[in-house]
Amino acid sequence: MEWGSTDVAKAAIQMSISSRKGEERLIKDFREKGIYAVAVDFGGDLTTSISKIIERAIISSRRGGVIKESHVHDGAVAGAAREAIMQVSQNAYGLNAGGKIGIARGGEHICVVVFVSIGLLHLNEVLIGLGHRAIPDLG
Repeated sequence: MEWGSTDVAKAAIQMSISSRKGEERLIKDFREKGIYAVAVDFGGDLTTSISKIIERAIISSRRGGVIKESHVHDGAVAGAAREAIMQVSQNAYGLNAGGKIGIARGGEHICVVVFVSIGLLHLNEVLIGLGHRAIPDLG
């Protein structure tokens, strides 16, 4: 089946907002449909953690079979992750943020979603950013 960018984006969003238990079920369900997905948690000062978040996205994508170990695939994940982070970074500047990265690939589409909760005293801001790239289909 051929997947469009919106289908893959929806899968990445679902991965980013899932619980750890739900994440395992989603990965299995998506895999049966031909979408490869993975998620990874992150936390800390968002501004100083950008490179670590991108690195975690790449490593989890490789380990989860979403991408192959190649500079083209690594670059696609890094670019999409950076785009997603930049969409939320202005609101999180200098604050502690915790959240989850959801990554999904269907055919040539790969999406990275950053779901972030920013805590300030008892007030929490919730943000989401999404980046998309096209990569050669892995077959």
